[in-house]
Amino acid sequence: MKILVTGAHGQLGHDVVKLFSASHEVLGLGRKQLDISNEAQCVVVFEAYKPDVVIHCAAFTNVDLAESEEELAFKINEIGTWNIARASSSIGAKLCYISTDYVFDGRATKPYEEHASTNPQSVYGKSKRAGEQAVQMFSSRYFIVRTSWVYGRNGNNFVKTMLKLAQERERLEVVNDQFGSPTYTMDLAYFLLQLIHSEKYGIYHASNTGICSWYDLALAIMEESGFQAEVKPCSTKDFPRPAPRPRYSAMAHTAIHSNGFEDFRPWRKALEEFLKSFGVNGK
Repeated sequence: MKILVTGAHGQLGHDVVKLFSASHEVLGLGRKQLDISNEAQCVVVFEAYKPDVVIHCAAFTNVDLAESEEELAFKINEIGTWNIARASSSIGAKLCYISTDYVFDGRATKPYEEHASTNPQSVYGKSKRAGEQAVQMFSSRYFIVRTSWVYGRNGNNFVKTMLKLAQERERLEVVNDQFGSPTYTMDLAYFLLQLIHSEKYGIYHASNTGICSWYDLALAIMEESGFQAEVKPCSTKDFPRPAPRPRYSAMAHTAIHSNGFEDFRPWRKALEEFLKSFGVNGK
């Protein structure tokens, strides 16, 4: 198949291009090659390449900056997705849109099902939910894939930050009252590869299995990497941030199971592999 990937230089896009290129013709476009907020440019690029599938990874993902840059966040996450959805639909391409656990308010006490009511609390979450609605409005062949706590080799993320800080400090403080599921980009890319070969459209929740706090994740990073930094728990109120974070954003993989897809491995196993690939597994 011919596959077009937006946000190809980002954390997930990079690994999607890498994995998909082994078996498909892939055109990976970064922001310099495609301004998704420019509808005319999207149409020209899509008409010229005529992809069978579009993996839409491009997004404004700086959660805190979005609070003060609301217009820009919506320009990219809503209008940009609107443009991608319309361009995909016009050539009959399947569209896979990467969304987020931030579309939920975090007040749940059990993992969110795909059909659960959304109630985003941050500008980022609201803009990504608006992107979902654009996809549902313009595309009939769509996969909306909500994921969470993403980390990989490319770009900035919590795991790489912890590794860096562990080499600079003897003690780290990490919040222990926010719960969710980490997601390794290579595992997510592998799932997307399964997904696009199907016609099982709809909304999917996709993350490595199991639930932890950021504190639990930080402890696991230290244990698996062999670094000796002491990790101390703290509360969200001890570290106020511009954007509100969901207190609980674990997501049930109901659609993955009901549609017969292979589920993700446990988050700790994925973390172990990532750290080995990163050359810091000293367990």
